[in-house]
Amino acid sequence: MMISKKMEEALNQQIEFEGYASFLYLSMATWCDSQGLKGCYDFLKRQSDEERMHMLKIFEYLADVDGFALTPGIKEPPRQFESVQAVFKDVYAHEQKVTQSINKLITLANKENDYATQTFLQWYVNEQREEEALMRTVLDRIRLIGDGPQSLYFIDKEMDALNKAAVASEAAGGEA
Repeated sequence: MMISKKMEEALNQQIEFEGYASFLYLSMATWCDSQGLKGCYDFLKRQSDEERMHMLKIFEYLADVDGFALTPGIKEPPRQFESVQAVFKDVYAHEQKVTQSINKLITLANKENDYATQTFLQWYVNEQREEEALMRTVLDRIRLIGDGPQSLYFIDKEMDALNKAAVASEAAGGEA
């Protein structure tokens, strides 16, 4: 099976998008670590690893359909952030952009009657639904914790708990 050049180019753009997300979340994780927020660091580091895995899935798919995956030059993400609350708002906004990008890929696959790519992308649709739901949960918990003097401690503790639950779920064979 051969993929169209237009679809190959679009998937290569998604590779770059997923790679940037991985680097962005890693940069956010490093910033959180510098702020003493180990739970947030672990959470965002795992998110970064997940985005890299999303990128690699597209590499493998393109090889399977006789396409060519490009290793992109990835723009350096920001290094400094206003607050941990701003970090997670940015993560949620970025996940919404990823969802829009996946939806555009599906629209293109539908237009091209590329049923294999439609099927492949369905995993990303489900993953993005889960990612957005998780980030809404994170933002809801941050909002409930508020921004009092101890808020960073409780936000970090909450992110640590969410991360440990996701790791446990993955170990049990579930999706994060």
